[in-house]
Order: sequence, then structure tokens, then C-alpha cells
Amino acid sequence: MNYIPNSDADRAAMLEVIGVQSVDDLFRDVPAEYRYPKLDLPAPVSEMEVLQELQALSEENIDLDHVACFLGAGAYRHFIPSVVDFVLSRSEFYTAYTPYQPEISQGTLQAAFEYQTMICELTGMDVSNASHYDGATSTAEAVIMALNVHRHRRRKVVLSPAVHPQYREVVRTYTQGMGLTIVGDDGVGNGPEDLAALCDEDTACVVVQYPDFFGRVLHPDRLRALAEDVHARGALLVVVANPIALGLLQPPGACGADIVVGEGQALGNPLSFGGPYLGFFACRQEHVRRSSGRIVGETVDAEGRRGYVLTLNTREQHIRRARATSNICTNQALNALAAAVYMSALGRQGLRRVAELCYHKAHYAAAQISALPGYSLWSQDFFHEFVVRCPKPIEEINRYLLEEWGIIGGYDLGRDYPELAGHMLVCVTEVNTRDDIDDLVEALREVAEQEGER
Repeated sequence: MNYIPNSDADRAAMLEVIGVQSVDDLFRDVPAEYRYPKLDLPAPVSEMEVLQELQALSEENIDLDHVACFLGAGAYRHFIPSVVDFVLSRSEFYTAYTPYQPEISQGTLQAAFEYQTMICELTGMDVSNASHYDGATSTAEAVIMALNVHRHRRRKVVLSPAVHPQYREVVRTYTQGMGLTIVGDDGVGNGPEDLAALCDEDTACVVVQYPDFFGRVLHPDRLRALAEDVHARGALLVVVANPIALGLLQPPGACGADIVVGEGQALGNPLSFGGPYLGFFACRQEHVRRSSGRIVGETVDAEGRRGYVLTLNTREQHIRRARATSNICTNQALNALAAAVYMSALGRQGLRRVAELCYHKAHYAAAQISALPGYSLWSQDFFHEFVVRCPKPIEEINRYLLEEWGIIGGYDLGRDYPELAGHMLVCVTEVNTRDDIDDLVEALREVAEQEGER
């Protein structure tokens, strides 16, 4: 099928207007031998043959439906109820344009409003926007929002070393050229008290993660004490949170957080080889006009009927460029919808049950692994990830787990923290069965025995 609707007469008219005889004349500056090169392509095949070849290629990959996975570090495998994909695949949502035209996008706007409402309830905050690209960009936008709250008069940011390393990189990338001083993440041992000590009259915000990158859960009293110290110096507390953990833990808003952000992939979005993901962003009401992205609100029309509108758009497309809080041009509407459907399907008790399963299975795995010769726990008071000191380099262990047991092992922390070489970050979620965990323990036992025989 020819998708160019121009007729020969149309083309002739256009060529006459621009003053050339033929289409070839348009390309006369390109040497003739390069205009129409012969391509070494295989013979044509049917659709059925293409699908068969693609199926054969895909079966050479390892997928998580056939192997156990204990890799987390910011991307998590959770069970996704069928209703999530069912709602997402409805054409009203699947093909919807961004809601610039609220009068014809009521369904999309209502979905965004429901998503925002549930994010507020989950984080304990007053206001949520309609999402960002991912957790890393949400974190960077939170830092920029803190700078805006202080009208850029404060130029220092304190980052916890236990914030996801890639999130910290994105913060530095976003803020490069702003003349900021970013401190706090130069030593893996810097805890909340150390971060509070770094906070001064020039600090815009302190950023911590909850649970942190190592899976540890900061006790609410310590988080509350940190918030009080930060506020005493006039700065804001930004908390990067795991939304599944918030089904079980006290929300950061109840502990004094001013901005709560994080990665929403765990809420009904698959791993999908790294994306697309979903960044959630929530803050206190007093800071809403400094927030980035778009916010959907509920209202009534002239006849009193309920409707949804874009309440706030502090983006450069909608207000003067110099007054924009962000140049982010879109949100992750379909991923946010997946999160909204996921949270609706599970409900408050269902989300808590998922969190409990993650917690108890992870602690069972940690107890079994730490009892093995050569292994010990580095982290305590964790949610569903924990750090294990191992008797061999993590790369070698993971290769053995995959080749001999068909298990995807944990994250090699030596990649980001040189002082933690030989430490593995292990993640357990509700989809890991007891047999999966017991196989992992047995495989790690074999690794230790091999090391002992040397």
C-alpha cells in the first residue's frame, strides 16, 4: 500500500513550482553511485516464517517466567493481577493523547486524579502530580523543587549515600550548571545523624531513601528526628520511598517528609528489560505551586456535574518559560494508570498483604543464607532486600547460580561501592516461592564448599 497520496499530476505540479524536471533532480548533489545502492537482503519470507524466526530468537533469552530471580536494586518483580492489563488494553486509554484537551479527555483525567489520590494516601502527603518518567527523574525534580522553594538562595544539597546510586547520578546531571554543592554521599557509613550535621543555613534539602538502597528501614523515630533537625535549619526533607513497602511501613508524610518521590514500577508495571517506568511525586500543599509536571483536579461544571481538569501546569508549555519549574513535557500516563488499577485491585489490605509476604520471605531467606559457612548479613532491619557478605567475588557466584541452577542472583554492590566488594544485595518478593529460596540457599552452600576445597 502506498501511504503517499500524491498523484502523478500532484508531483508534476510540485516539481514545476520548485523548478526541477524530476524527483531525481532533487538528489543530483548526491553522487549517482550512492543514490540507489543495492542492498544485500535475504529473500522475502512470509509473515508466518518471520514469526517463527522471531519466536526461535526469543527462546534463546532467559525470561523470569522460567528462572528464579533475586535481583532487585530498584526494579522489582511482583505479581500483576490480570485486571491491570485488561484495563490498560482498552483503546480509550491505550491510544489516548496527552490530556491537553480536558473537555474530551475526561476518562484520562479521572484516571490521573484517582492515581494522584492513591499516591497521596500511600505517602501521607497532601498533593501528588500525574507522574514523572521514573524514580530517578522524580528525585531530581524534588531537589529542583526544594531549590525553587528557597528561590535559589540556598545552594547546597545533602544526599544520603544510601540513595540509589543512579538516582544520585541523575540528580547531579539535572543540576549541573546550577552552581550547587552536593555533599553527604562520599562515605557509605553516613547515617541520618551525619546527614543532619551536614545540613546548614545554605542547605535546600536533605535526601534519604526509605527503605534505603541496601534494603534497610530507617526507624520512624529516627526519620522523624532527622526531619526535625532539617526543618530547624530551614531545609526540606525529601524521601525516596518504595511504594510496596509503604503498604506496611509508616508513610513518610507522617514522619515529617516535605516531598516524597520514588519508582512506581512495582505497582503493576512489569520489568520489561528496563522500562518504561513510572516516577511518583508528592508534596505538602504549601509547596504545590513549586512542583513540577501536571496536576489533575476535580471540579463541577456550570450545571453542577462533576468533571476533571488540569489544575496546575507549571511547565514551560503552559506558562512563561522563565517561570516554569521544569521542562518535562509529559507524564507516564499509561504506567500511572497501571499503578492506579493495581492499587485499586489490591486495596489497602491487599497491598499490606503483598508487603508482608515480601518481608517474611526475605527474612526467611536471610536467616537461611546467614547460617551458611562463609556468609553473613551486612544489613539489619530490612524490608525485602538485604546485603550478604560472600566468600567469593559476586560475579563468579552469579555465574555459577545461573549456569548450574538457573537462578538470577543478587546485585553486585562492588559496582557502585568499592568498599562493598564481595557483598551481594539480595531481593525477595512475594513471587519467590519457598522452593526458589531453598534452591538459592543450596546453590550458595555449594559455592562455599567449592571455595573451602581450594
